[in-house]
Amino acid sequence: MLKPIYQILPLSIREIIQSLPRTILGSLEEIRIRQNRPLEVITSEQSWFVSYNRQLNTTPKDSVLPSREECAKLLNLLSNHSLYAIEEELRRGYITIEGGHRVGLAGKVVMEQGRVKHLRDVTGFNIRIAREVKGVGEELLPILFGSNQNLHNVLIVSPPQCGKTTLLRDLARLISLGDEKKYPSKKVGIVDERSEIAGCVGGVPQHDVGPRTDILDGCPKAEGMMMMIRSMSPDVMIVDEIGRLEDLYAMHEAIHAGVKVISTAHGHTWEEVSRRAELGDLLKQGIFDRVILLSRRRGPGTIEAIYNGSGKRMTYPSKNPEWASYA
Repeated sequence: MLKPIYQILPLSIREIIQSLPRTILGSLEEIRIRQNRPLEVITSEQSWFVSYNRQLNTTPKDSVLPSREECAKLLNLLSNHSLYAIEEELRRGYITIEGGHRVGLAGKVVMEQGRVKHLRDVTGFNIRIAREVKGVGEELLPILFGSNQNLHNVLIVSPPQCGKTTLLRDLARLISLGDEKKYPSKKVGIVDERSEIAGCVGGVPQHDVGPRTDILDGCPKAEGMMMMIRSMSPDVMIVDEIGRLEDLYAMHEAIHAGVKVISTAHGHTWEEVSRRAELGDLLKQGIFDRVILLSRRRGPGTIEAIYNGSGKRMTYPSKNPEWASYA
């Protein structure tokens, strides 16, 4: 799984990362490389600094300090030695690589007429490891489908890095695949603005999002939802991290066009999300039939609560009454 990441790392840093304990590599979430600053790795449990003698420490003392040359080499490997070829990615601030992993970029921002033109002098890299976890959405299917097998509109709410995109991806796969005995297969449309759900490279999804799923990769959510409805006639639309007014308007239009929507939003509680102006209005209107709250209390993907469209907390006879995480 980490092979595509090793391929973009300068040899000196690659050897250090490869030498880490298997337990660390198995739970790795991020590799943070900052020019002339400590090399950091983040797991599902905690963050570590890596020393020159390959030790993991909680303080940056004696840490590996990636050089300017190593950062330049990393950017060259990311771009296949052509910065022009990744000009759009530099403007957006991230690059998706094989395997669906995403590399966030930090450096000098160049503006033009009040908009980001591109990024130069890249000195910070956040390599986010994409982990495809199949089956995490199976237990939720009975409450996402009504008694007549019609799918509900769903909002998944969680703080960052609590597994909402992992859950969203698996729901896309399960709904697209269907189950002959219980749940009919649906045409699924994913508007993947930041290439995180399907992890497309060259338009091809790196994750399994189902056999009947179409993807608009790198497309703004509001425009993408309208494009998807007009061109691909999905039964279900899946979008990540809604929040802007235009996103919510497009979602409202999609639902009124008869398309079911499954989306995510940042937040901690029902009360917090309901206080937001536009998103709160959608909740009050009962647009979402199900609202699922996630946390990291027992690891990424811990299901804290499920609400119906009127904000009433639901109970569900889960196989695991503690709603185990999928860390």
